Amino acid sequence: MLKQRVITALVLLAVIALVVSASSPWPFLIFLAVGCGCAGWEWVRLTLPGAGTAAALTGILLCAGALLQAWFWLGGVTARAPWQAPSSLLLMHAAVLCSVVVWLSGVAVAVARGRADASARSLGWTVFAPVALYATWAALAYLFMQRGAWFVLSLLMLIWVADIGAYFAGKAFGRHKLAPRISPGKTLEGAAAGVVGVVIWVLVSARWPDTFGQALVTRWSWLGAAGFAVILAVISIMGDLFESLLKRRAGIKDSSGLLPGHGGVYDRIDAVVAVVPLAFVLVDSASW
Repeated sequence: MLKQRVITALVLLAVIALVVSASSPWPFLIFLAVGCGCAGWEWVRLTLPGAGTAAALTGILLCAGALLQAWFWLGGVTARAPWQAPSSLLLMHAAVLCSVVVWLSGVAVAVARGRADASARSLGWTVFAPVALYATWAALAYLFMQRGAWFVLSLLMLIWVADIGAYFAGKAFGRHKLAPRISPGKTLEGAAAGVVGVVIWVLVSARWPDTFGQALVTRWSWLGAAGFAVILAVISIMGDLFESLLKRRAGIKDSSGLLPGHGGVYDRIDAVVAVVPLAFVLVDSASW
């Protein structure tokens, strides 16, 4: 299992390195669109068990829709920065705002209640899947085109720091369960370490040009950036717990087996889907 995980991780890292270093944004946008479609298929399999056709259709439409949006952005709406044309941003802004509202309200309540024994079948969470995933794809694609690969990677690093910090601190110092009915392995101590790690990462990376941390500090000040870093870290943990809740209800361990040793695509991006829309609002809403 460890060998599988390492090989899969190395392959993914190589692919990511290739697509972000390409001279055209197309490889990265296509990579994101395929991931979006795969995650959509996996998500709907969790919330509509047995509805294989609906899950597959969701994945296909998400991928196709993302590629169509990319073509619209890059196909020449205007000769200069077509993705900034107001009409091309309307759908993205609507999806992002809807996603943020649901994460901060409905998802937060569902995770707090921790009803792992509830029915897996949920029309509401099924409908939310394409909204949340499209919002994530569009926000990352836009930030990549407007601000560059380093900005996007510095934002994703926030999520990885939260995950890694929580894992190792939880293993070493974890005593109190964070959400025992959803994910018995997670601890309050681990979560606290993840939050601290994110605050440190945001404030340290803010000293480097073209990073998410720098944009956050520029917009909200050092104190504001630290406060929002705490919120983003908490939402990152919540995204992980939400997917765990869906899997508990569905009675499965992984969202799929697409990534050997790692489970499914949604297993790898559960926190990304939660964090990116709010992060986008925090650094880019002034231009709306």
